[in-house]
Amino acid sequence: MYRVGVSGINAVDNPGPGIGIAKSVKESGLEVKVIGFAYDAMEPGIYMDWLIDKSYIMPYPSEGEEIFIERLLYIKSKSGLDAVIPALDAELPLFIKNAQKLSSFGIATFLPTEEQFRLRSKDKLTEVAEKIEVKVPKTLVVTSYEDFVKAVEEVGFPVMVKGIFYKAYKAFNISQATSYFNSIASEWGYPIIVQEVVSGEEMNVVGVGDGEGGDFGLVAIKKLWITSLGKIWTGVTLKNEKLTAAAKRFVEAFKWRGAFEFECIVNGDDIYLIEINPRFPAWVYFATGVGVNLPGRLLKASLGIEPERDSDYEAGKLYVRFTDDFVTDMEKFQKIVTRGEV
Repeated sequence: MYRVGVSGINAVDNPGPGIGIAKSVKESGLEVKVIGFAYDAMEPGIYMDWLIDKSYIMPYPSEGEEIFIERLLYIKSKSGLDAVIPALDAELPLFIKNAQKLSSFGIATFLPTEEQFRLRSKDKLTEVAEKIEVKVPKTLVVTSYEDFVKAVEEVGFPVMVKGIFYKAYKAFNISQATSYFNSIASEWGYPIIVQEVVSGEEMNVVGVGDGEGGDFGLVAIKKLWITSLGKIWTGVTLKNEKLTAAAKRFVEAFKWRGAFEFECIVNGDDIYLIEINPRFPAWVYFATGVGVNLPGRLLKASLGIEPERDSDYEAGKLYVRFTDDFVTDMEKFQKIVTRGEV
């Protein structure tokens, strides 16, 4: 029995990847108990006891490395913890930095290196795109409002206004653009990205790199319908040789290790790299559902078990996200609030 920690169990209107990861590792062929890491007592995953076997409240990564690691070691002492699949950007730096320390305590991970993690920064996109021979929308990096106004004039409307790591908005006029600029600057600071809007279809690839230039599987999808928060609601699997080849070049060129999402806009033969996420996306169960269980394969890799490497799936499979309801005891909420675990 493997006990696997999974974060991002906030299955709300802006869902984390944790529930999809939990479902996937339960279907991996390994005997698994899922330990949920939550940051708020209202995260739905805490109460989904048919999927999450035990839940713990985690300290926010901003509270410091020592407190965070102490909590992980406490969880291991209480429930056992053989491996962790972190699913949230904010916590990844702590797990990456402390991967060796956690391994010495018997907690396995399979994560990008610190250098690879830095590639997620949107100001690195041009460098990555050039190396793997894809295009990137015209992108300007600014550190002041004056530079921002000049950049917007140069790029033209509509324009994307993005934080260096988080947040992305499409603006159609200078009033909207300024509002988004101020919002991102106040929350995340500088620099801020001003990016050309390119036409085409939004296509993504999810995969797991083996750290040596190969992969443990890739699945490509097209988003059909997204929410107002930018999360996929329906999508379809596809086979696009140029897109898959670009994702493979990325894995090979940077010897990517661990989960990733490769976000692109595809217009005919032109592939524009939009973003690289160093983790699984919230729709990762889509890959599992079509026969490529990427979280399960990542778990095996972290445990030293050779994972499958095929990417055999059918094009034209539909993904549909839906909301659901269930009723549980108030006692669980009281326990997670007072004890920090349930």
